Amino acid sequence: MQTLLRALKSRTASVVTVSLLTLAPTAVFVADAHADVSGNICQSALPSQADDTLNLIAQGGPFPYSEDGETFQNREGVLPSEPYGYYHEYTVVTPGAPTRGTRRIITGEDGSDYYTSDHYASFYLVDSTC
Repeated sequence: MQTLLRALKSRTASVVTVSLLTLAPTAVFVADAHADVSGNICQSALPSQADDTLNLIAQGGPFPYSEDGETFQNREGVLPSEPYGYYHEYTVVTPGAPTRGTRRIITGEDGSDYYTSDHYASFYLVDSTC
C-alpha cells in the first residue's frame, strides 16, 4: 500500500485524482462482496410471479426452467455461509423477458426463502407473516 501511495504522490494531482477514483470502487466492491442480506421483505410486497414460484416450490414443481432446483453456490458470499447443497435456486418469471431474467428465489434447508431481483447482487429474506 505504501508503495502505491508513493507512486501516486509522484504523479500530478489530476492523475492522482483519477487513480484514486479508479481504485475506490474496487475497494468498496471487495469490502461489500461479503455483505449481509439487505433486510426483510414482506412476501406480499414481492411481484406476483414470486408467489407463483413459492407455490411451485411448496408443491415440488413442475418448474418452468430446467435450472430450477439446482444448488445455489452463494459465490457472491451475500447469504450466510453454509455447506454446499444448503441453498437451491428457482426462477421468478419476468414477463416479456427473452431469458430467465434476473429474479430468483433462493431457499435454505432451514426453510428460509430469499428474493433477489438483481441476479444475486442483493438479497432480501422473505417474511411470509406480513
